[in-house]
Amino acid sequence: MSLTGSPMPLANQLLIALPWLSGSGFSKSVALICQHDEDGALGIVVNRPSEYTVGEVFEQMGFDGGSDALRGQMVLNGGPVHRERGFVIHDGGPKWDSTLAIGDDLYLTTSREILEAMSKGEGPEHAVIALGCAGWGAGQLEQELTADNSWLTAPADPELLFDTPLADRWQAAAGRIGVDLSRLIDYTGHA
Repeated sequence: MSLTGSPMPLANQLLIALPWLSGSGFSKSVALICQHDEDGALGIVVNRPSEYTVGEVFEQMGFDGGSDALRGQMVLNGGPVHRERGFVIHDGGPKWDSTLAIGDDLYLTTSREILEAMSKGEGPEHAVIALGCAGWGAGQLEQELTADNSWLTAPADPELLFDTPLADRWQAAAGRIGVDLSRLIDYTGHA
């Protein structure tokens, strides 16, 4: 899926896995939908840490610098697709190549230049880095939302994306729409 064009219907929404997705790779996950059109959807899981820190990614790319707080930040496991590829969710405008506007002052960038700028202290004020993404084919996400009842949706929230601890994001995302996930019964059937 290309990173061009304008946001579509589910872009700038959070997908919140319902408890009965516990057997899937998306158990208790929250994914930011970055692009959604007739060809499918692209999202980044925003609550799963990878085994890497930003500092380790900078070192691997040959970048020095970056604050201790930035270097210690966990890189996210963004999903099972393109695990070797880096994705940066950030604020501050489309100043780099390969930037997609997700919503008001929320962007996804896949260029090396944004990571270099971050290492020099010239990057966006708020950013999270993920390796990999989640992808859905044409009609697949709609099927999972309506017929399969696998996800809740909520508007994207910069506070949740940039400030809420990773371990709290699943419950916090659902709480934004008044849902307490601990009160939902874990079931696999449908009425």
